[in-house]
This record gives sequence, structure tokens and C-alpha cells, in this order.
Amino acid sequence: MMAGTPSYRAIARVFFTVAALAGALYLLWLVRRVLGLVLISVFLAVALGPAVAFFARRGIKRALSILIVYLLLFASVVGIGLLVVPPIVTQVEGLAKDAPRYIRDIRQNKTVRKYDNRYHISRRLEQQAATLPSKLGSAAGTLSSLTVGVFSALVQLLTVLTMTFFLLLDGRRLVGFLFGLTGPTREPRLRRIADEIYGAVSGYVAGNLVISLIAGAVTYVTLTLLGVPFAVPLAILVGFLDLIPLVGATIGAVIVAIVTAFVNFPSATIVWVIVAVVYQQVENHLIQPLIYRRTVDVHPLVVIVAILIGAELLGVLGALVAIPIAAAIQIVARDAWDHRRPRVELPAGADVASEPGAAAPPETPSDAIELP
Repeated sequence: MMAGTPSYRAIARVFFTVAALAGALYLLWLVRRVLGLVLISVFLAVALGPAVAFFARRGIKRALSILIVYLLLFASVVGIGLLVVPPIVTQVEGLAKDAPRYIRDIRQNKTVRKYDNRYHISRRLEQQAATLPSKLGSAAGTLSSLTVGVFSALVQLLTVLTMTFFLLLDGRRLVGFLFGLTGPTREPRLRRIADEIYGAVSGYVAGNLVISLIAGAVTYVTLTLLGVPFAVPLAILVGFLDLIPLVGATIGAVIVAIVTAFVNFPSATIVWVIVAVVYQQVENHLIQPLIYRRTVDVHPLVVIVAILIGAELLGVLGALVAIPIAAAIQIVARDAWDHRRPRVELPAGADVASEPGAAAPPETPSDAIELP
């Protein structure tokens, strides 16, 4: 074989390496749904970790602490449902019954009556409004046919909660075991990275909840002062949407603005728009930096890109976990950059210690760099 020509063994090694990598990627693609559930479980375990630790520090067994946190979450979901769902159902039924009267009232406007006489708009609307209750009934029947999909979602939810339970119960020991396999030199560094990621994710979740509570409180106070009905459901809706980075608060503000337009236009709508814009500026420039200062420090461009990728992969859930994942990647990348090994090429036979004015070689390895 000619010099410089790769051997058959090297070619075979490259081929089988590429084939193994392709097979691993294909396997990951086949189990992508399972990986998604595992990722959600890990995120929930990290997010609920501080709450579980809060009860565990008070002498409650860890398993019982996890069950208490689960019960509190379930009670919160049920409470929000009781506050939001009944008013919406009542209003939809009232709208279906009063729609013909609303259409007749529209004809009192001269401009509307002019175009209505020409195009017979109100007649067509009345015909559609008369069939609205029956359409609502058929819609309810359609929703009832989605039992299989709801059951599948409940099974996935139960699976995620079960995996989250075991991660909260034995996750620290499992992580410690995996870190112990890396050896005594790398284990402290990996533990420190894991602690930083845990602090960033839990801090982001807690901070995001606090910001959402503030947004919901501001919405409730404003709508109550304006006399807008259903202030509590709308405030809960705004608080929930505020969990979605960048666009969630805007979507919630638009929905509330539409509601105020039906109640008292334009005064209530103008006041709400002013309050929403001012609060957004305060939240973006004061509240978020104050809460996220010591937990998540991600560049805004990285935030936008991460949210777009997360939303494309997992929808709303991906947008929610995009910032913590970006923060974790940033922590790992920063650690790798800080612990890079400097490569200094010296002439053959050169002695660093013999050079005049040369500094003595460090006694500690390059991996022992102190972080700021």
C-alpha cells in the first residue's frame, strides 16, 4: 500500500462509526415521544424540587412531601377551573339566547341599517343565530367523541407524574451515582455544573410564577376599577398566558382589550391598553431583571431563538422550557470555555524555568481554574 493511503482498517472504522451514529440517531427519532416525556419529567422534577425540599426540611418524609406538592397542584388546577369555566359556560349560553336581540339592536344605527337594507345582513344573521343553540349542542356532542384523545392525554400525564415522582424521590442519588462513574477528578466539576443548572431552572420557574402572579393581580385590580365583568377569570387567563415568554402577555392583553370593547368602548379599552403597555415596560425593564438577576442570565437574542426552536418542537410547552434549557446549555458552554487547556508550543529542549524572568509553572492542574 502506498504511503499516505488510508488502510482498510481505518476505512472500516470510519464506516462502522458513521453507521453506528446513524443507527443511534434513528433510534432516538423512533423514541422521540418517550424522550419528550422524560424531558418533561426532568423539568418538572427540577421545578418542583424546591417545594418538596421546603416540606422535607420540616421533618416530613420526602415521599409524603412529594404527595403534598402534588395535592397542592391538583387543588390549584381545580380551583382555577371552578373560577374560569362556569362563567364562560354561562356567558356562552346567554350569548346564544340573546344573539337575535343583539342583531335587532344593531339596526338602530343608520349606517348599519343602510347597508342592511341593501344586503339583508341582519336577516342572515338572525337565521344563523336561531340555529346557534343547536350548533352548540352538536359541538358538545363532538367534544364528547374525543374521549379517546382525552384518555390518551391522561395516560401521558399519569406517566409524566409517575416519572417525576421517582425523580424527586431518588433523583439526587441517581445523579450522584452517575457522577461517581466519571472518576474523582471530574466528579466535583460535574456536580458544580449540575448545581448551577438546578439553581437556574428552579429560579426561572419560581421567578416566572411570581411575575405571572403580579400580572394577574394588576389585571384584576384594573378590570375591577373599570367595572369589567369576570375580572377573576380574565386575571387568571392573563397570569397563565404570561408564563409564555415574549408573546404570552401580549396575547392576554389583546384578549382583555376585546372584552373591554364589548363592555365600555372606547374609555375602558383605552385605559386598559395604557395600563397593559405601561406594565409590560415595567415588567421587562424592572421586574424581570430584578427576579432573574441571580438565576437566569441569557442574552435576549438567545432567548428569542430558543423560544422559536422550542415552540417548533414542542409547541407551547417547548416555549415554556426553552429559556431554562438555553440557560443550561450556556452554563455547560461557559464551563467548557473556562476549563479549556491552553496549548503553548515551546522549542525543542527549551526549559521554561531557566528563562530569565519566566514565571514558575503552576502547581495546580489547568482544570483547577477558579470561576468568578
